[in-house]
Amino acid sequence: MSILVTGAAGFIGFHLCKNLLENGYEVVGLDNLNNYYDVSLKLARLKELERISIKEKIKFSFYKIDISDQEGIVNIFKTYHFKKVVNLAAQAGVRYSIENPSAYINSNIVGFNNIIEACRNFNIEHFVYASSSSVYGGNKLLPFGEGHSVDHPVSLYAATKRSNELVAHTYSHLYNLPSTGLRFFTVYGEWGRPDMALFKFTKNIIEDKPIEIFNGGDHVRDFTYVDDIVNAIMHIIFKIPRSNEEFDFKNPDPGTSWAPFKILNIGNSKPIKLMEYINAIERHIGKKSKKIMLPMQPGDVKETASDTSRLERYINYKPTTSIDEGIKNFVEWYLKHYSHELSCENNKIN
Repeated sequence: MSILVTGAAGFIGFHLCKNLLENGYEVVGLDNLNNYYDVSLKLARLKELERISIKEKIKFSFYKIDISDQEGIVNIFKTYHFKKVVNLAAQAGVRYSIENPSAYINSNIVGFNNIIEACRNFNIEHFVYASSSSVYGGNKLLPFGEGHSVDHPVSLYAATKRSNELVAHTYSHLYNLPSTGLRFFTVYGEWGRPDMALFKFTKNIIEDKPIEIFNGGDHVRDFTYVDDIVNAIMHIIFKIPRSNEEFDFKNPDPGTSWAPFKILNIGNSKPIKLMEYINAIERHIGKKSKKIMLPMQPGDVKETASDTSRLERYINYKPTTSIDEGIKNFVEWYLKHYSHELSCENNKIN
């Protein structure tokens, strides 16, 4: 039996495939390898997965395919007999959704529908998918909990992720398809995305370039280390949600249902100020940054904080990696992975 992971060459998808292979599970990975960020990083992740597959003697099959390709998705499901599907493929990025909305509709709406429809037609036991803390939008009640209202998104990206949750609930209700949506909170770590703060700050500080800090640095984020995210997903994949027999129809909870449906926050539950995060990066690089202070960006939120009590009760698991440890691991990976480029850059300067 193989487990399907879409977005396999992406940041979280790569780490999940790696963990599954190392734990003896055959994996089929899909990714369209788009150019939203450096494709060479995605190819390097796939190369690493191939290395692990050979080392562990566990099969990893990769297909370059866009999940908006309905016929291609159906053919993949026909070829394999999946029981578990994890959909991590999506067009990411809050700010980019303002510049290129159609990319989000194609991937996060059309593509998501293709995957969940295939899950229904091929009798998948459990459909797990990535949502986002962005769905909390204009909510000011902290920490964010799964029972909170999420009807006021402030970016198209958030709106597409909330749409995924609503579609998943409909399929759970109509077709008895067990589904679990995971609201990730600002994931960071090794092999991370170049468009995210940790990667951009590290790169620019090392290269002696200024870093752009929005809202004057007055942000608070619930940064969550990627290994903690993946460890939680590993537990969740094999825990199929059941209907909530105590569901209150007069006071409905968005995170649960009479159908086999569940939504869970996966965060660190220890939000920190952005400037503290930057200080930790500077400390592990051993170099101060040059800062450009900018106003708040459209679609952004000032503060995020996760209530992970439901996650803890559900799988008896709580993220534990400290910000300092996580940033240290990333900086060490970055220096190693890009050592050749850094060496060439230093030679130019000298």
